[in-house]
Amino acid sequence: MNRAAVSDAAAALEPDVYHGLKASLHARVVDRLDLETLGRLTTERLTQELTALLAQMVADKNLPLNRREREKMVHELIDDILGLGPLEALLRDPSISDILVNTFDTIYVERKGRLELTSLRFRDNDHLQQTISRIVSRVGRRVDEASPMVDARLPDGSRVNAIIPPLAVDGPLLSIRRFGGAPLRTADLVQAGAMTEAMRVFLEACVKAKFNILVAGGTGTGKTTMLNALSSFIPDYERIVTIEDAAELQLQQQHVVRLETRPPNVEGKGEVLTRDLVRNSLRMRPDRIIVGEIRSAEIIDMLQAMNTGHEGSMATLHANTARDAVTRMMAMIGMSGLNVTEQVVCQMLARALDLIVQLQRGADGKRRVVAISEITGTEGTVIQMQDVFVFRQHGADAEGRAIGEFAPTGLRPRCAERLERAGFELPPSLFALRERRG
Repeated sequence: MNRAAVSDAAAALEPDVYHGLKASLHARVVDRLDLETLGRLTTERLTQELTALLAQMVADKNLPLNRREREKMVHELIDDILGLGPLEALLRDPSISDILVNTFDTIYVERKGRLELTSLRFRDNDHLQQTISRIVSRVGRRVDEASPMVDARLPDGSRVNAIIPPLAVDGPLLSIRRFGGAPLRTADLVQAGAMTEAMRVFLEACVKAKFNILVAGGTGTGKTTMLNALSSFIPDYERIVTIEDAAELQLQQQHVVRLETRPPNVEGKGEVLTRDLVRNSLRMRPDRIIVGEIRSAEIIDMLQAMNTGHEGSMATLHANTARDAVTRMMAMIGMSGLNVTEQVVCQMLARALDLIVQLQRGADGKRRVVAISEITGTEGTVIQMQDVFVFRQHGADAEGRAIGEFAPTGLRPRCAERLERAGFELPPSLFALRERRG
C-alpha cells in the first residue's frame, strides 16, 4: 500500500485509544530494541519487528484493528523512530507549502494559499519537543529554556522556526516553510500568473546589468522564491556570496559561497550576526552579495557594499509596499546608531538601491508581483521613486479571486539609458500604457 495513502487513512478506533495503543507499542519497541540496535535496522526489518509486536498486542488486548489500521500504525511508528513523527506524512506531500504545529494535538497545513486543519497529532508535548530537538540538532543548534526560540532547516532546505515554553504558553510551537525540490525560474512565475513576460524581460535585463535589487513583501508572499528566480540571471562566471539566518537559497550557479549566522552558545558567546558575515564577505572577493533578509544594522554594511563596487547585489525585506520598504530601511539605519543626518541617509539609500520588486499574496492565496519600482533620486529627506509595472486590481469574484491585470505605467524608466549602456536595448512598447481590458 502507498505510504502516503496509509498515513492519510483514518483510524476506526477513538483517537485517544488509537494514540494510547501506539504509545504503548512505541515503549515496547524501545524496551525490546535499544537505540543502537534501532539505528542499525533497515526499514524493512523494522517494519517486520513492529508488525509482529503489533499483532501480539492486538491479540492480547482484543482490539478491533483492521489490516489498514495496523499498516497505518506501523508506518507512523517508523516515522516516529527514524524520522519526524507525523510530520513525515506531510513532508511527503508536495502540495503542502507550510506546516504549522500549534502544540501537540493541532497541526495545520497550507495548500494553495489556504490553511487546513489535519487529523494528525503528536503523542504529547514531550513528543513534539523531542522532534523539535531532533530537527535543530542536525544543524548544530539547540532549543531549551535558556534558548527557547530557534531557526533551523531540514535536509530538503525547508525553513523551520520553533518556540517552546516558557515563551510558548500552551506548549511547543513549530512552523515549517517548505520549498520545492527544483527552484522556480521566472518563466515558471510567468506561467503561474505571478507576473507578465514583459516584467520578466525587464527584470532579467536589470539583473544582468548589475542593478541592486530589493525584494519586498509580507510574510508568505514568496520573497525567497523570487530571490532564487532572479538569481538565475546571474552569469556563471561571477562569484556569489549568500548570507542567511538559515540557509535556504537554491542558487544554480557554479561559484556560490554560502554563509549562515550562528546563535550564541550555552555561555552566551560565539554569536555571529548577519552584519558580521556581510563585513567578512567584503574580504572574500565577491562579485555579488545576496542577503536572505535584512532585519537590522546589517543594512549599513549592505548599502556600503552596494556603493563600493559590489553592484548587482540583492536582498529581501518585510514590507507591505515599496514606500514602506524605504521607510523601514531608513528606520533601521536610524536605530543602528550611525551618526548622520536624515538627508545623508536618503542619499545613501538612493545611490545604493536601484529597484524594488514588491510582492503580495491576495485573499485568494495567489502570490503576485504587484509593483516594480525604480529609485530615481532624492528631494530633501524624501526618496523619489516611480513604478514601472503594477498589478491593477479591479475587484474580486465570488470565490475571492482577484480580478485585475498587470500593466506598465506608461513611464519610460530612467534606468533605460543605463540598460542600453550595458547592452540591453528594451523596446519602448515594453513600457507603453495599455488600455484597461473589459
